Order: sequence, then C-alpha cells, then structure tokens
Amino acid sequence: MLRYSEMPEKAKLTNKSSGGTIMLHENAHDMPSLPAGRFSKMPGTNDIYALESEFPSNGQQEIIQVSSDGGKSWNKLSNLSNDGSLIASDSGAFICSQKGSLVMGFANQGEMVREKDWDPDYDGDYGWKEPTYAARSLDKGKTWQDVIKLHDVWTGAVRDMKQLRSGRIIFTSMKMIFNPGRHTVLSYYSDDDGTSWKASNLIDLGGKGHHGGVSESTIVELKDGRVLMLIRTNWGQLWRSYSKDQGVTWHVYGPAGIDSSSAPAYIERLQSGRLVIVWCRHNPEGESGYKLRGGDNVWSATPTSNFRGEISIAFSEDEAENWSKPIVIARKEKGELSYPYLFEAEPGVLWITATRREEKLKMCLKEKDFIK
Repeated sequence: MLRYSEMPEKAKLTNKSSGGTIMLHENAHDMPSLPAGRFSKMPGTNDIYALESEFPSNGQQEIIQVSSDGGKSWNKLSNLSNDGSLIASDSGAFICSQKGSLVMGFANQGEMVREKDWDPDYDGDYGWKEPTYAARSLDKGKTWQDVIKLHDVWTGAVRDMKQLRSGRIIFTSMKMIFNPGRHTVLSYYSDDDGTSWKASNLIDLGGKGHHGGVSESTIVELKDGRVLMLIRTNWGQLWRSYSKDQGVTWHVYGPAGIDSSSAPAYIERLQSGRLVIVWCRHNPEGESGYKLRGGDNVWSATPTSNFRGEISIAFSEDEAENWSKPIVIARKEKGELSYPYLFEAEPGVLWITATRREEKLKMCLKEKDFIK
C-alpha cells in the first residue's frame, strides 16, 4: 500500500537547466555554479563544503570544494590521494562533523576489479572488488588522515552519511556476496569523529544478478531515537528498515509504501522538522507502466522498472508514516536523471543535485512552494 495519493494534474515543468536537456519545475531554478556533489555546512560558519563526484581523467581527483558566498563561487582544496590510488566513486557520503572535521565514506574506483562476467548459471565467486573506505580531514579539506579500508568486496555505491544527536556518525554502504551473487546493505558507525569504524549487521534479502538483491540505502534519525533506512530494491517500492540502537543492528520491516524504480532515494530532515525525500518513481508521471528489465538472473532475478527520467519530491509530517503527494521537480526525456542528493542550504532553501551520466542536475527550490 502506498503512503500517499497521486497528484490530480501533472507537474508544471516550465524552466530549463543551463544545458538545456533537463526541464525543471516552475517553482525551481537552475544553479549551474554548484559542484556535482554532496554538501555540508561547517558548524559555526557560513562555509559550505562539497564532496565532488566527477570522475578525473588523469587520476587526480580534487575531492573537496568550499564556498563562503552561498554557492556562487567555489574553491578547490585537495586530492584524496596524490598518486591516484584513491578515487572516490560518483556516489559518496560526506559531512562536516559537530567537532569540525570533514568525514567521508566512499567506494574506491582506484581498486576496481571485475574478474568474471556475469553468468546466469554460475553461483560462485565473481571476484568483483570495489572497496569501501572512510577518511577524515582535520584541516578543512587540505589533507586527509585515518584513511581506512572497511571491506574489500564490491561496494557499488556509498550513498548517505548522517550524524546523530548523540554524536555518532553513520554511513550506508553495500557489500556484494556470492553463491548466488547479489547485493546486500549495511552501515558503518563511528563514536570517535571518524577515527575508527564498526560494521552493523548485514541486510540480505536474497536475489541474483549484478543488480540483484538490495542496495544503495539512505538514512535519517527519527524523533523517537530510532534510525530509519530506506533501501533500493527491484520489487517496485523502497523497503524500510529500522535501528533501535543507532545503527548497530537493523530490522527489516518490508515495503516502505513509496513506489520506486530500481534506483536510490535520498531522505533528509529539514529545519522545519519535516522529512523530505527525492527519488525516481516506478513509472513516468501519469503512466501506469514502464518496460521492465531483468528477470534473467544477470541483471536481477526479478523483472523490475529501471525508469530514471524524472526526479520527484515528497514531504512527511509524521516521521515517514505518510507522505505528501509526489511532485515531479525535474525531467529528462532522453538519458538518465537519477541518484539525487538534497541539501538545505538555509532554512527552507533546498539544493538538489543528481550526478549520474550526461548533464548533471543542479537546482534549487523552496520548501514553502511545495507544501500544500
């Protein structure tokens, strides 16, 4: 059962991105000056830091940028590694901690290995590797330390990092397992500002294929102290899991009531107290179906929608139990528009980026224009 009603009319997408290939909602505008990345504000300052997600052509990735003028201009600060051995994937997790450190989790493209092509009749070890790492900076992004490999097998994507009210830092990751090959999700948590990390239990819901299983989750702390995780699946909806011990253990509760294609979402708490989610829905707006992919034990065991042409937004007033009617805020007729991130740059002002493929989405909207 879905936890919202449909909009009675289509969203009005009358604005355009600067590149001209993305249509934006009439109450949104393009922000071409933004890096294609994730953002976090340094406590006690107006400085906004960005974790850049563009792949480098020369192995040198200027991983962190900073803006002191509300995103109008950006200064590039550092490489993650000087020898190109560490290259953060285009999906990563990043915060400015309460103590002023920059903390990131990422999948390392610099160690990517795919030993065996996917075979629907093979259930052994494929030898796929893309390790999950964590690192932190104590000098505002100039240098990096405490660079730790947390697991060696294929990660896929690291999607979200949050700091809880207790000070604990949590980020979500993935871990490919075999016999048969599929994805699982987990989180890592740190109680010492990113110096060391511990792993949660593994969420494994079965499946088969290089996009099989569960993957690419997003998290938010609820008012009652639990942490909610929304998980990408191939089953037509995001699934939800809860942790009652701040990310040490996760308990899966089933479908979240949010229809979704096989693509990740991003959830955030706003200063208003509302929760907000941005994601790719199961079908294009106004349509009842979309061509399915998979079901062949290569992509996945289950046929699934891989629709990635629209980003929608919805809000919750009751801790993700129910959601406002989803509104399409960006559409791309050709190519991919997916993997969104959201950052509240100032109260009620939301920056939204989507960093996969072709032209990157870099837009801004105001919360009040989407609250009915």
